[in-house]
Amino acid sequence: MRAKLDADTLLEIILVLVVVWLVLAVLEATVDLLGSVLSLLPNLIGLVIAGLIVLWLLDRI
Repeated sequence: MRAKLDADTLLEIILVLVVVWLVLAVLEATVDLLGSVLSLLPNLIGLVIAGLIVLWLLDRI
């Protein structure tokens, strides 16, 4: 009585663990990307406001 699990069952368990690991890595990258975009948001808003002021001064609006 060596083992109660077949090799196929062990391979399926390992495959599920690898898939979970990959999903977590993708989620971590997505959260990092979202955080970096949100950290740039105040700068982008300032750039848009400056652009609108320049356009207003040049009578383009």
